[in-house]
Amino acid sequence: MAVKLAAQRREDHTKSATKEIRNSGRVPAVIYGKAKESKSIAVDSVELIKTVRDEGRNAIISLHIEDEKPVDVMLHEYQIDPLKDELIHADFYIVDMAEEMDVEVNIHLEGEAKGTKDGGVLQQPLYALQVRAKPADIPEEIVVDVSDLDIGDSIAVSDIDIQGKYELLDDPVTTVVTVSAPDTLEDIEAAPAENAEPELVDGEKEA
Repeated sequence: MAVKLAAQRREDHTKSATKEIRNSGRVPAVIYGKAKESKSIAVDSVELIKTVRDEGRNAIISLHIEDEKPVDVMLHEYQIDPLKDELIHADFYIVDMAEEMDVEVNIHLEGEAKGTKDGGVLQQPLYALQVRAKPADIPEEIVVDVSDLDIGDSIAVSDIDIQGKYELLDDPVTTVVTVSAPDTLEDIEAAPAENAEPELVDGEKEA
């Protein structure tokens, strides 16, 4: 089910008007889609941030623009002021609920790997996966259970148990998470020292 978010049309694109929008607690935004005319709007900044925080980055949002029919969108891009750490612009993409689309979904690791209890180091090379699904079937996150991982074990994309109506687009052999062996004292002592002196030949340094 789409989350409702109110929006107002934005006709004046001057700097002063844009500044006034931001000063009023709203953020200027644009909505667009395939074969759709783009529109300039403004939405409440706090409500947008709350929606994304509560529903996820790929949430379906029902934009209620004044005097217009609601439209289903997804937050496509946004800009943050690095100095003020404030949302300053947003782009919404109009979605067709019957058409598949490609999105990025975050990975959530669940459980404690067995190997870490023996000193192993849990490493996660991949933090998000490319997913293809209809908008209503896009998962909020993809859960990967690492409880059974021992030292030397790993989980690849092909090992992920898909719980839903979506397809993973990443290379199946790509490693998502692994448990590597810890460095031992023997390993450290056996490693060649940096800037080591060359071996002596007949009592003299090798040229």
